[in-house]
Amino acid sequence: MPIGTNPLNVQSAHRLPINGQSAERRREVRQEASTPLVADLERWLREERPKLSRGNDLAKAMDYLLKRRLAFTRFLDDGRICLSNNAAERALRGIALGRKAWLFAGSDRGGERAAALYSLIVTAKLNDVDPQAWLADVLARIAEHPARNIDELLPPTHGATQSGGLITAPISADPPG
Repeated sequence: MPIGTNPLNVQSAHRLPINGQSAERRREVRQEASTPLVADLERWLREERPKLSRGNDLAKAMDYLLKRRLAFTRFLDDGRICLSNNAAERALRGIALGRKAWLFAGSDRGGERAAALYSLIVTAKLNDVDPQAWLADVLARIAEHPARNIDELLPPTHGATQSGGLITAPISADPPG
């Protein structure tokens, strides 16, 4: 099988030299370089899947990917989508250091709420929105904010909705130290 048609080469899609490029440029490169690889992978999965029994672990993995093909291929049409979660993992590294403290969340539900709040705080940092100012502003406005427009309060869009961008500030997503 030629190297360009080997479905396992789909992993090379995230190694394209597009880091730091505009979202449109990343989309163009992915359309050109990754779309054929993804098509080859899907064709290979559909050819090989019937050869495996239903209970086979590899068959389950193939079924999982085939059922979620649209989500898997979304990066081809949207250059904003990052193919790795390295930035998110770096941003959450400081939170992982406090794992023992999570024993005191009070309950599983309390832990889930804490995780949701940490996710929002890290999202704010990654979008150059000061998390403390953002949270204070959202808490002050949320009771009167229309539920149908709740996405306006999320960190990625929040800074743009503030007059003069007063609450935005460059914040490092990396934990101190």
